[in-house]
Amino acid sequence: MSGTPHVSPAPAVLATTRFVVENARFVMIHQGRVESVADDIVRRGIRPVTYDCQRHLCGTEPEVANFVLVLDTLNFSFWPEPGSPRWRVTYRDETVDGYWALVAALRRALHEGIPITDASYLGALDVPSLQYIFRGEGEIPLLPERVAALREIGRGLRDLYDGTFVKMIERARYNALELTGLLGSEFSSFNDVSVYGGELVELYKRAQICCSDLVGASQGAPWGQLADLDKLTAFADYKVPQVLRQLGILVYTESLASMVDQLIPLPHGSDGEIEIRAATIWGVEYLRRALAARGVLLDAYRVDWYLWELGQALPPKTLPYHRTRTIFY
Repeated sequence: MSGTPHVSPAPAVLATTRFVVENARFVMIHQGRVESVADDIVRRGIRPVTYDCQRHLCGTEPEVANFVLVLDTLNFSFWPEPGSPRWRVTYRDETVDGYWALVAALRRALHEGIPITDASYLGALDVPSLQYIFRGEGEIPLLPERVAALREIGRGLRDLYDGTFVKMIERARYNALELTGLLGSEFSSFNDVSVYGGELVELYKRAQICCSDLVGASQGAPWGQLADLDKLTAFADYKVPQVLRQLGILVYTESLASMVDQLIPLPHGSDGEIEIRAATIWGVEYLRRALAARGVLLDAYRVDWYLWELGQALPPKTLPYHRTRTIFY
């Protein structure tokens, strides 16, 4: 870990993923559907999605910033293997799965006095301890990888930033672009890059979403007032491309569609997987531009939030999302 910030890769995310989109063999962006969806959103009206402080931990204290970092360090790969039960957690008389189970488990841990925002505790975390924090129905995937990621950020915060994420935000000069880059350079689990056609492709899903979550959780605290949020891209995961495909904005070739629809895993770093993620970023960017042309001005991350919320209420016969088991999303 260098401790030295550098210019964020966020602008490079658009550049390197554009290379993928322009050379894609398995995924196409349907420009006509982008325009139609934008028309439909304007016609129905769009209520900008806000950060849910009923479920999330919000507040002005530095510990809240640490909580956001822990949350987004773990914000990946919730889907179960075929035939296995979904991981579910009950907290405050509500049983939830997926991302919301993660939020619930972490908030429950704090309620029980487990110091999950303490850097020294995280730096010494072991598998049984995290397994207890995540107890519920079924099991969260990639538990050892989650422990390793938390130990890395705990030790990094402890050794370089006096145990507080706010110090890291200060080092990034309260800038979302610089903070994205700093997260990617300091912590390997945030270094979300792939290689496509011999070219480096920068994606940085969790580093970018961490910046947007800081804004939502901070309740106006200075550490959450980040500049250059408008330069962040969409967060390329597996739910947003599912929504874009359902809307007809993303179109898969027959071979890729067959793999996705049969729940056949796509290897991380495979051409099809990278194309889905790159097309997700550009599908959202084109939709953002189409909405702007119609007078609806939203940053890309807020369009992403809107689409992700749609993904939580898709009809039962919706085409499935692609399966790639990875720590990056």
